[in-house]
Amino acid sequence: MNVETSGSQAGSARWREVAPAVHRALEGAAEVLGLPPDTELSLAVMDAGEVHSLNRRYRQVDAPTDVLSFPLLETQPGHPLPADEVPLALGDVVLSLEHVYRQAEAYGHSPQREAAFLAVHGLLHLLGYDHASPGEEARMFALQEEILEGAGLPRHGT
Repeated sequence: MNVETSGSQAGSARWREVAPAVHRALEGAAEVLGLPPDTELSLAVMDAGEVHSLNRRYRQVDAPTDVLSFPLLETQPGHPLPADEVPLALGDVVLSLEHVYRQAEAYGHSPQREAAFLAVHGLLHLLGYDHASPGEEARMFALQEEILEGAGLPRHGT
């Protein structure tokens, strides 16, 4: 998977601390999900205010959030992806780096795990996964945990 990282926080020391874990988790996700090797993902790392502004502008939700996804494809989990689009561009995932560190502390795990969790969560949204119903949530969160454990970032112990 080709991940293009940008955003106001992409050059920060805090991002450099968690970036290897995020990339490891996204590579693992691509493998688990059977994505083509040349799949493209845009990852924007921003501060909380910027992400809040995007949430308000594009989702009409005037509240802070930890991750946003902007898909380029309309797809459903488990359905084949377009075979004629090479490379396959999935869309944009936007992370709030402030939320990464705040939530890691609140949940008692590492910022690496939290950043990877949010990036994988965003990727799954790009692929049509959702958590609007209890069944969808269970499916999505189980897949996230499988991916994170495979990347050496289990829920406990990190």
